Amino acid sequence: MTERTRISHRISSIAESATLKVDAKAKALQAVGRPVISFAAGEPDFATPEHIVEAAVQAARDPKNHRYTPAVGLPDLREAIAAKTLRDSGLEVSPAQVIVTNGGKQAVYQSFATLLDPGDEVIVPTPYWTTYPEAIALAGGVTVKVFAGSDQGYLVTVDQLEAARTPRTKVLLFVSPSNPTGAVYSPEQIREIGEWAEEHGIWVISDEIYQNLTYDGVVAQSIVEAVPALADRTILVNGVAKTYAMTGWRVGWMVGPADAIKAAANLQSHLSSNVSNVSQRAAIAALTGPQEAVAMMRDSFDRRRKAIVSGLNEISGLHTPTPEGAFYVYPDVTGLLNRTWGGVTPTTSLELADLILEQAEVAVIPGEAFGPSGYIRMSYALGDQALAEGVSRLQRLFAQA
Repeated sequence: MTERTRISHRISSIAESATLKVDAKAKALQAVGRPVISFAAGEPDFATPEHIVEAAVQAARDPKNHRYTPAVGLPDLREAIAAKTLRDSGLEVSPAQVIVTNGGKQAVYQSFATLLDPGDEVIVPTPYWTTYPEAIALAGGVTVKVFAGSDQGYLVTVDQLEAARTPRTKVLLFVSPSNPTGAVYSPEQIREIGEWAEEHGIWVISDEIYQNLTYDGVVAQSIVEAVPALADRTILVNGVAKTYAMTGWRVGWMVGPADAIKAAANLQSHLSSNVSNVSQRAAIAALTGPQEAVAMMRDSFDRRRKAIVSGLNEISGLHTPTPEGAFYVYPDVTGLLNRTWGGVTPTTSLELADLILEQAEVAVIPGEAFGPSGYIRMSYALGDQALAEGVSRLQRLFAQA
């Protein structure tokens, strides 16, 4: 009998989340007294708005929330999500087309698991969020990366997508605004991409988690609003984490055609059952309650966005396109590589990120976590003072040449 491995090949091949790994390292250094400023974590620094917290407090006191509820989500929350989907994505759906998940990550995983058979290909515009390829691999799929660099504003073209299409292509992953770049596709670009997917019978998984965080009057149009015919082959992924400063509450959702949602519901009934009822009650308050706090947080992000782009672009050899959404910048750092800084000559963005952490005590995520080397991701969802100090440290470090 052949010796069996202790851990399955499927699970042992999964890489740890690079963003969480760097953030954990930064927090560990802070815990031992090093004044590290972290641009790593993609979460707002604001407290969850008070009316949302109060809804959770009241929910925790109600015994009906102490019991199992439907695996697909509370009816009231599914109704609120359906209303939001119509309001922000231009798609009318019934609550039966909604599944509430434990954060956006579960929605992403379940979407791929529902659609993919072994060997099916997913076209993934690159740079991409670090979790996508791992979720695709877990579902037996194959990631096909299509790269758009800073010269394209990190936006892929239909010609690039068509060049990547094969008979095995089943899904296009579409993300606008983007994590990690903050790039937002224009309505014209979205319509062109959507029509291409519709023409070739390709499913779309559209991650809209940042759709309410855009700036300069930019609107993050949903691909199903641009091309309504796609609705029968599109799953929308979203959640309350980013818009409402609720990353720790773990409430996301997926919206899609009835057959896909039924299949995903069967999976969730065995995988996790219902999301915490207290968190679901909080999410209802978030979606249906006052929205002034959302506008305040967005205004703060906008201020920080302008400050970080301005400060980083003062560094010779570093190019930072201005993002139109989310709360990230994605500088092109190729001009800093193969040069000596503080006695070290980094040749990759991974080596550069290590240098920045050790010599400037600033944590950033290297581009290797999201695609090719030569870039870093920095979240500006941190306090204004910390942001300014972190950028100043980088300016001082790279003024040494």
